[in-house]
Amino acid sequence: MREKLRVLLQSGQPLIGLATSEERRAIQMMQELGRELQRPLWVWSVTEGLTPRADSSKKPVLTKPQDVLQRALAPEGEGELFILKDLSPHVREPIVARLLRDLQHQDRAQAILLESGTLPDSLRSLVVSVEMPLPNDKELELVVRETFRTIKHRSGRVVTSHITKREFEHLVQTLRGLTLDEAGRVVAAAIYADGSLTNSDLPRIIEHKRQRLHTSGCLESILVDVEVDELGGLENLKRWLALRRQGFTSEARAFGLSPPRGMLLLGVQGCGKSLCAKMVASDWGMPLLRLDPGTLYNRFVGESENRLRQALSQAEAIAPAVLWIDEIEKAFAFASADSADGGLSQRMFGTLLTWMQDHRAPLFIVATANDIAKLPPELMRKGRFDEVFFVDLPRPDNRAKILATHLRRRQRDPQTLNLEPVVAATEGFSGAELEQLILAGLFEAYQAQSELTADILVDVAQQTQPLAILMRERVNELRRWAAERCVPADKIS
Repeated sequence: MREKLRVLLQSGQPLIGLATSEERRAIQMMQELGRELQRPLWVWSVTEGLTPRADSSKKPVLTKPQDVLQRALAPEGEGELFILKDLSPHVREPIVARLLRDLQHQDRAQAILLESGTLPDSLRSLVVSVEMPLPNDKELELVVRETFRTIKHRSGRVVTSHITKREFEHLVQTLRGLTLDEAGRVVAAAIYADGSLTNSDLPRIIEHKRQRLHTSGCLESILVDVEVDELGGLENLKRWLALRRQGFTSEARAFGLSPPRGMLLLGVQGCGKSLCAKMVASDWGMPLLRLDPGTLYNRFVGESENRLRQALSQAEAIAPAVLWIDEIEKAFAFASADSADGGLSQRMFGTLLTWMQDHRAPLFIVATANDIAKLPPELMRKGRFDEVFFVDLPRPDNRAKILATHLRRRQRDPQTLNLEPVVAATEGFSGAELEQLILAGLFEAYQAQSELTADILVDVAQQTQPLAILMRERVNELRRWAAERCVPADKIS
């Protein structure tokens, strides 16, 4: 981006639109380019007027935007660079709009329009737009070091750092998606919290990024509250994930490894596919982003595809992260040649497939699906996902682990209950149904003013028809389909 700006300045492009939320960083970069090209730099805002960057102690001059543009058009403006902050609202004034058009037809001075968002329609045809990317790893690493040194020298307290090279690299990667100011503040908060910078500060940074994405349209930031040990079974999947945990490090790249791209989870409803996405984010120390397919579709032509592209771009900006696409088959159920939605699903599906194949951001995609019949075959091809796993109903030993986990979550000691008869009575129960069994048993015990017992749980289980019974044919069909096409997420008994 910096080189693109240099070329535009050297080629005499009169109007350049620079979209950024980091004004200070953008102005600093323009100062460096101005010095390299030996071009005087002026900065204007409605609050400060026009001030020279070389000597900011001078009094502000030319407070109105039309005066600044007239200065740029005058002979004394030849060879100068003018940065105008938030000019968009003033374009409604006829004189400002006319001066911008006049400036477009001369090559003496150049104006850089610094905007926090997209330019209005009246300006787009006049300017060459450049979007300033978020800070890269080198810039973020410099911010971490400078923030640590500043606090150490000015705080008047002992400040320490106990962090390995790999942990420091992970910390810097976790700061991706933040501006330099945001990164500096969150690092400073982590240091001031306990007077040190350590690997234990990563959760604070991840939570900061999660809050930043809290209201981001089609992307939802999910609170991660699941540990690996809380997920019963799925041993093959856990081992596969453990082998790829360090795949985003520089050491892995130097070894010749590419970062893992993602996995597709097929399986019976309620068997923990969604929990797997949370488990990956928790174990890998990454934010979890959920892409809700239902929010993508819009009645205006072209808007749905634009929403998808914006959501994917935002996910790339916040990376490294885990991107969870829940029930992916529902988003592209009509991505077939004979679809009745005017080809919208096909275009959306094509956009997603192209991005999955070509993106280079450190994003790990976890896609879940329940209905294989609605999955387009192109989605299953290698290169889009690293692996396709089938998540089946839990085996008896895993049902015992799941029951114990939900008992502990509700302040009950599993050791005080004999779970063997409960496990035998819950054949065909999914993980979600086992959780509801514990909840229903607690209601029964509360109503009877007694403590929860195994007999209560067995009675509740015998009154319940699990999904595997109600939809036996569909579950069996799913198992037959997955037997030759998917890797079992759990060990085969």
